[in-house]
Amino acid sequence: MAKRIQFSRHGGPEVLEYVDYQPAAPGPHEVRVHNQAVGLNFIDTYFRSGLYAPPSLPSSLGTEGAGFVDAIGSEVKGFQVGDRVAYATGPLGGYSELHVLPADKLVKLPDAISFEQAAAVMLKGLTVQYLLRQTADLKSGDIILFHAAAGGVGSFACQWAKALGVKLIGTVSSAKKAEYAKQKGAWATIDYSHENVAQRVLELTDGKKCPVVYDGVGKDTWETSLDCVAPRGLLVSFGNASGAVTGVNLGVLSQKGSLYVTRPTLASYANTPENLQKMADELFGMIAKGKLDVEITGRYPLSEAATAQTLLSDRKTTGSTILVP
Repeated sequence: MAKRIQFSRHGGPEVLEYVDYQPAAPGPHEVRVHNQAVGLNFIDTYFRSGLYAPPSLPSSLGTEGAGFVDAIGSEVKGFQVGDRVAYATGPLGGYSELHVLPADKLVKLPDAISFEQAAAVMLKGLTVQYLLRQTADLKSGDIILFHAAAGGVGSFACQWAKALGVKLIGTVSSAKKAEYAKQKGAWATIDYSHENVAQRVLELTDGKKCPVVYDGVGKDTWETSLDCVAPRGLLVSFGNASGAVTGVNLGVLSQKGSLYVTRPTLASYANTPENLQKMADELFGMIAKGKLDVEITGRYPLSEAATAQTLLSDRKTTGSTILVP
């Protein structure tokens, strides 16, 4: 028997249960991982709340973690029992001591990267990799807007953008978070609690706006984001922290300057084992070179996942938070 977090109905953090369960033996193409650390991410709250539908209920949570290979299926090649591995792209079940998942969702973890670092960085870091390195063709000197710059994804984006020579304007909700984002490499910050974001973007870009705007917040920032995109620029809507964007009028894109919009997911970019490992290798390289600092600001026992999710949803976290089985 092992322990995991599961939920039998959708709702707030109170629906999460810490229970005993019997982990399955891995199938022919699967690996069972003994988790040493598990990542906490906004997408976990989407499954719990019902915004995203899990395959069935009761369901576990979590798509990110790191640990040792505990068992392998009969057809698995490239992994052995005892290997250090990490994962970020599902299936659900990472909030557990033992997690069975397809071998093609795993990456080899270099000795230089700790389990806690990997659990804190895999999903957020790979997200930033595809956003800044693949979704748009960013050039040194470009000025971009990135919402929630002091959060888990945002803090990595600040650092990676600075390494690329890209000037990142980060939106934040307080002076404390503004200072944090600047420490991480933001070129400028906008405190949306008392500043007009679109107006400040105009001022910071000499009226040109931004060629690319990254929005992981969703419903609450959608219209503001459109107002910050330069003509023929790109709005990258990659998350729903405030709720899903609905009722989109495509005509608005022409009115605001023939804009482009994409709604990407990590799974579409890390769509083969080779692409996933290549992206992870670049991410691990950034950490090894000291260009990406993995700051773990919260550690909670797996049993306290509800507390950790509450703090995340209330935007009371900075950096990365992990759960320890």
